[in-house]
Amino acid sequence: MLRRMLLKTAAVAALGVAGLTVAGAAQADTVTLRLHHFLPPSAPVPSQVFVPWAEQLAEASDGRLIVEIYPSMQLGGGPPALYDQAREGVVDIAWALPGWTPGRFPMIEVFDLPFIAASAQATSRAAWHFAQEYLAEELADVHALAVHTHGPGVIHIKAPAIESPSDLRGRTLRGPSRLVNRFIEELGATPVGMPVPQMPEALQRGVIDGTVIPWEVTHSLRVPELVDTHTEFAPGVALYTTPFVLAMNREAYDELPDDLRAILDEHSGLGLSNWIGEVMDLNDEPARDVAVERDNRIITIEGESLAAWEEAGMRVRDGWIAEMEAAGIDGAGLVAAVERLVAEEVAAQ
Repeated sequence: MLRRMLLKTAAVAALGVAGLTVAGAAQADTVTLRLHHFLPPSAPVPSQVFVPWAEQLAEASDGRLIVEIYPSMQLGGGPPALYDQAREGVVDIAWALPGWTPGRFPMIEVFDLPFIAASAQATSRAAWHFAQEYLAEELADVHALAVHTHGPGVIHIKAPAIESPSDLRGRTLRGPSRLVNRFIEELGATPVGMPVPQMPEALQRGVIDGTVIPWEVTHSLRVPELVDTHTEFAPGVALYTTPFVLAMNREAYDELPDDLRAILDEHSGLGLSNWIGEVMDLNDEPARDVAVERDNRIITIEGESLAAWEEAGMRVRDGWIAEMEAAGIDGAGLVAAVERLVAEEVAAQ
């Protein structure tokens, strides 16, 4: 059952592996929430969003709202279990990828489609608005604190480099979700589905030849050490992206004192979704620089070279729309909605 502690002593937030004390006064009605996620504490989102976010909540509440952060699945289970850990109250908050449980979240899958996204920040803002309009039922068993995406996906693989889809034939690529894996297969490679924490070891052992993942997280996962070529796409072109949900146990949210719930609301939603996307965008270039410093080869797909990639992407998109329509869901309408929302957010930046 949910670990919610109403403390009457000084509050401490364990941030990262070693723990970081967050200032708090000895007051009644102090609430401690546990946030569980799958990345190492040094990764950009945990270190540059979750830690300062917890500090902001503690400061805004005079030390009465405390978030303990547990990275790298420290509280047990595998990454695909994170959403259910929040839903069932095993933890209070979990950072989860709906794509890790294929078929369970069909509508949010629209953000997994090829060439539908823009920057992480713009697409994350679009994802939050989309969630408010379309995902109330799909995410009804949790309270969504943020809905966001990462930045444009990149192919990272051992030589030879990938310059066209034909270069992927006979190669194995790790993918994060069923639609991204379908796209990998459509491009000619063999997809291997696995959560991202398992990917470095799989690369090291030769289980896979490469992976698709945004630049932002590659350094913390040692990807530039494990591969030697990278295939990215022209600015403004996103090979793919993946949606995330920062999910809170609904009972934990509902039972918060009114003033603490108001503070949490003020520090979540669109603003938090935007913040996560912004941090992901800001960390793309420094992570890319690590690959450059290692003299890894970087290929950029642009201009006429994009056509074969986009044709494969359209086949995946058309297949998904047909699949949604067979299930009674307006897939074409969802695609149009996302394209409109992303375009609006890009224009607003």
